[in-house]
Amino acid sequence: MGREWLFSLIPLTLGIVFLAFGVSGLRRLSSLRRKGVTAVGRIVRHAASEGSEGGTIYHPVARWTSSDGSACEHTSRFGQGTVPKAFRLGATVKVRYDPEKPDRFFIEGMDGRGVHLLFTVLGSLLTSGTVTVLLVLAF
Repeated sequence: MGREWLFSLIPLTLGIVFLAFGVSGLRRLSSLRRKGVTAVGRIVRHAASEGSEGGTIYHPVARWTSSDGSACEHTSRFGQGTVPKAFRLGATVKVRYDPEKPDRFFIEGMDGRGVHLLFTVLGSLLTSGTVTVLLVLAF
């Protein structure tokens, strides 16, 4: 096996990074589902950011009252190119948050689970595929 194995470091590195991102996101969601507190909130506005391809991404900003009575208002990590009807201004949403750190939250229906699953699967495929090719080349 010559230097061609060096090129396999590219998909291996991508696979490990994708896998780490996906698994950490799924663990975060799982932790919030187990230990988080549910509250009813409202969408008070949308924070706009520029997407990677030049489009605008709208992140809903939810406001709710925490279990200790304090007001919380935070921007969702996840957004979309259009504002779905369920997340329009003034819409009532269910929020799941960490009572110790309320900025760690997700809005039910916009938790990013699909994105994290996709990254986990892609990362697993890239990593296992690259390791398999390297083992075959080595022996």
